[in-house]
Amino acid sequence: MIRKWIGRPLLWQEYRDGYIFILPWLLGFLIFVAGPMIASLLISFTRWEIVTPARWVGLEQYTKLFADDRFYLSLYNTAYYVFLGVPLHLLLALLAAMAMNLNIRGIRFYRTVYFLPSITPVVASSLLWLWIFNPEFGLANSALSALGLPRLFWLQDPRLAKAAFIIMSFWNIGGQMVILLAGLKGIPPALYEAAHIDGAGAWASFRNITLPMLSPAIFFNLILAIIGAFQVFTQAYIITQGGPENATLFYVLYLYRAAFENFRMGYASALAWVLFIIILIFTYIQFKLSDRWVFYEGEVKE
Repeated sequence: MIRKWIGRPLLWQEYRDGYIFILPWLLGFLIFVAGPMIASLLISFTRWEIVTPARWVGLEQYTKLFADDRFYLSLYNTAYYVFLGVPLHLLLALLAAMAMNLNIRGIRFYRTVYFLPSITPVVASSLLWLWIFNPEFGLANSALSALGLPRLFWLQDPRLAKAAFIIMSFWNIGGQMVILLAGLKGIPPALYEAAHIDGAGAWASFRNITLPMLSPAIFFNLILAIIGAFQVFTQAYIITQGGPENATLFYVLYLYRAAFENFRMGYASALAWVLFIIILIFTYIQFKLSDRWVFYEGEVKE
């Protein structure tokens, strides 16, 4: 009992020191994350145009949202970008990681070259792609002309604009490539040697060793890619401003217009919370499905 009371002041001192150390992060979270989230939730139940006082309207903003054709259009454009772009993005990142895992001369240089675009400022890369997709002197059409193919209006044709943005996203595979490359480096070579002794070919080794052992890294990249794809904004804002014919009016761009061009803060906050719920649902589904295909070292699947 005496030891218990003697140790208690020391225990409280450790608690105090711990809270002091996390206080800067805690204040930053409350002021810049939790506080604005709670405020936006309250604003979503009001009608507020910034210059006029906020007025409580309950669920009116949400009923307007689900009756808005542009809401569904922006959601469709974003879903198109997510469901088509994310799988291709992950596939290219995986292929790049496997290529960068080869033991060849100058491999460090190639890894650097592949990774650099992912840390290029988004505005700068958007301006670069605007030049690449220029219908008159852009690099993309120059390559098509060299192959004898007709020139395309990449960013001016509503049928091609979203595909052009998906191609742009491949520019940023470097971050995912590094994570997958780290996963590849963590696979024990003895597994491949044992598979080779058993007569397994390259495809069998890839399917039965590489993919299962790499599945945690793929899962991590998948979650981040889906969240990031749902929030695509900067490229569309800089390059097309949502055009042509609203073909690149992505969800966050529509949210931005509602808030900072039309000053409908209540409506924009409702849009933001619907997006939050959509991303939350997709993330939850991925975590539930991960039990079927994500394998961790030492884990036994029944």
